[in-house]
Amino acid sequence: MDLNRLTPDELILWDFGWGAINATIAFTWVVMALLGVGSWLVTRRLSDGPEMSRWQHLLELTVGFLTAQIEEIGDRRPARHVAFVGTLFVFIATSNALLVVPGFIAPTASLSTTTALALCVFVAVPISGVAAVGVGAYLRQYLQPTPFMLPFNVMGELSRTLALAVRLFGNVLSSTKIVAILLAVAPLVFPVVLSLLGLVTGLIQAYIFAVLATVYLASGTRVHEHAHAREREPEPALSPSPTRKEA
Repeated sequence: MDLNRLTPDELILWDFGWGAINATIAFTWVVMALLGVGSWLVTRRLSDGPEMSRWQHLLELTVGFLTAQIEEIGDRRPARHVAFVGTLFVFIATSNALLVVPGFIAPTASLSTTTALALCVFVAVPISGVAAVGVGAYLRQYLQPTPFMLPFNVMGELSRTLALAVRLFGNVLSSTKIVAILLAVAPLVFPVVLSLLGLVTGLIQAYIFAVLATVYLASGTRVHEHAHAREREPEPALSPSPTRKEA
């Protein structure tokens, strides 16, 4: 990445006059194409027997790991979120892992990409909550404990989304900048070590983003389910007061 550019959005690869394609869009398409072709190759010959390909084994390990992580975070039904969280994890991990390829610029180093990912989480949280307890019960939670908390609850949702986007953007961008600076200073000493370090860091960032998304989904769903359950609980019957025995 050019050190004079803050994000890959500023690197224009093709300018058609009526529109332009920057590095963020181009490399996002590259990641999407790789994931699409890879998914087709891995799933075209799935086997439910003891013998399976290495790629299917890796796929099942990934799905099992994500399912276990979602369940440990507190979601009692991890299957409903594993596809969404897994997609986020695989996209971010692939984008960051491809940094070891010379000339590749991670789309996650762009604030527009991380904002789009955070907005996906922002939209998924109420959808999950509504699916769990219904529209009315979900919206009533924004009025708890009093209706005066409505603006603060909404601001909390927005600030959480902003923090999710900026955290991933800042971590990936700073890692990319540091690697570029060290490679410019000592190109014969640092390449292999920094490539491995960047690969590990990129996978960690993908894991953190997926975990935070799972936390938001699980906490929102769990809170609304508990509140909905309390609303449906019948009130305990009042026991009759004891009568005094007549003397």
